[in-house]
Amino acid sequence: MIVIFFLLTMVLFSLYVVLKIFEINTKTKKRIKTFINTEKSIYIKEETKSKDNVKEIMEYLRDKFNIYFGKKISSNEEQSIDKKLTQAGNPFGMSTIDFHIIKIGLRVLLPVIFALYGRLLDVGFGGVIVLAVIGLSLAIVIPNYYLNIKIRKRYKQAIRELPDFLDILTVCLEAGLGFDSALSKVISKKTGVLSSEFHICLEEIRLGKTKKEALTRVKERLDFDEFRSLINSILQAEKLGISFVKIFRVRSQEEREKRKQRAEEAAMKAPIKILFPLVLFIFPSLFIVLLGPAIIQLISEFSK
Repeated sequence: MIVIFFLLTMVLFSLYVVLKIFEINTKTKKRIKTFINTEKSIYIKEETKSKDNVKEIMEYLRDKFNIYFGKKISSNEEQSIDKKLTQAGNPFGMSTIDFHIIKIGLRVLLPVIFALYGRLLDVGFGGVIVLAVIGLSLAIVIPNYYLNIKIRKRYKQAIRELPDFLDILTVCLEAGLGFDSALSKVISKKTGVLSSEFHICLEEIRLGKTKKEALTRVKERLDFDEFRSLINSILQAEKLGISFVKIFRVRSQEEREKRKQRAEEAAMKAPIKILFPLVLFIFPSLFIVLLGPAIIQLISEFSK
């Protein structure tokens, strides 16, 4: 049983590592393609058919899913999932249909794996059913939980980048560049969530969208209070003719102060967070090492 449990754990861990490596490679290829083909729209899809068998299979499954399940997905649900995927940075390049395919695959695969695992452990019919229900519950929870983790991760990364991004943008504006030119210069010098989002914004402007529409799209992709406030300030300054330099200078100082406060808050929480591993893991080990020999000696003395 221990060997089976160890093998299953290794298989799940290997699957996680493979997916993580695939995600990193996908992001790397996407960034290289974006910066090499800066004059091309990032929204133009290749018309040539891919020779990759995996992609052909995904296209086939996507078409079948559209035929059999597409009408059952409500527009509100589809918009909600599409918004979450956009806020998460489109991990693995997933579309809404891909996400639904993965959800259905997990809801079929995980109960079967858990049921087979219960069968190998010989836990009986009731135990197999319980394990299958647990697998189904995990399959329902995992996709949305993964998206929420990716959204929070992007939010934290964007919050860390925001003060420095605004500082460089302010310097470029003070040097005499216009807003679009300054934004393009900052994007060429920095990498990260904000650079990629504003790069998309500039591409949309070049494709013919108004600045208000492109910035509103950025606000939708980074749907957090700090970024909504920043985009609203930019749009208001554009409408009223206020200097961008003053706005960005004030905003950069505010965000730097907030970042300092968040760091202080995290430092204050550290002693409380470290208390749990101390009590659960370190203290018992110390007690075993320090008091174990004395307890063994006392037991041997009383047993004589």
